[in-house]
Parts: sequence; C-alpha cells; structure tokens
Amino acid sequence: MDFSSPKTRQAGEPVLPMINVVFLLLIFFLLSSQIAPRAPFAVTPPRLETGEASAPEAVLFMAADGRLHFSGAQDSDALAAVAAQAAELGTLTLRADAEVPARAVAALIARLREAGITAVALTGTGAGS
Repeated sequence: MDFSSPKTRQAGEPVLPMINVVFLLLIFFLLSSQIAPRAPFAVTPPRLETGEASAPEAVLFMAADGRLHFSGAQDSDALAAVAAQAAELGTLTLRADAEVPARAVAALIARLREAGITAVALTGTGAGS
C-alpha cells in the first residue's frame, strides 16, 4: 500500500500573456504598415470657376440576354432615346455584360451608327462588379 500524498498535476503554461503579446504585435503591424503607396507630392484637382458644368455621362447598358437600358428607357425605347439625343452626345458609353456575344455588340454599334452616334466607348466591369 502507498500512503504517500497524491500526485499533483503540473500547472499548464499560462496562455493569456502570449495572446496579449500576439494581439499587441498585430495592432502594431496594422498601424505601422502602409496599405497604399503615398503620393510623391500633393495634387490639388482643378475646380470649375466659370462656364457650364459638363454634361452627365451617357451610358447605354446591354444585358446578357440582349436587353438595353438608357436613361430609364428599355429595349427599343432605349435606342429611340439614344437617337433623340445623338446630336447632344459626345461619346456614348456602352456597358455590355461579359456574356454578350461579340456579334451582338458589333450589331448594336452598327445600329447606333445608323442612329447618328459617331463615338462609342465600350467599357466593362471587373469580376464581381
């Protein structure tokens, strides 16, 4: 028979101080890091002091299924609205879905040319936009 005192468990290392140090290091590196490169010098953008403000950008949207949208008008009404404003538009921006076939975009640009649009800028959006 063993009448000695029971064996005591060894106390584990305290983890809380290590968590505190890691948290403080994380905050330090977040505050001291540079997220975006700084500009080499200050730039003041120009301001319009006289004259007329520029016209709002004219954007024609084309969905993957071929639907069109321009200033609240849909499909053939959108083309009619573009044709009605053709004289005032400098450059029409065409924003087509990535799933639209190139033939459909080319056909739309030809229809826009017939409507009197002389300049079309084709733009797209990045993934997830």
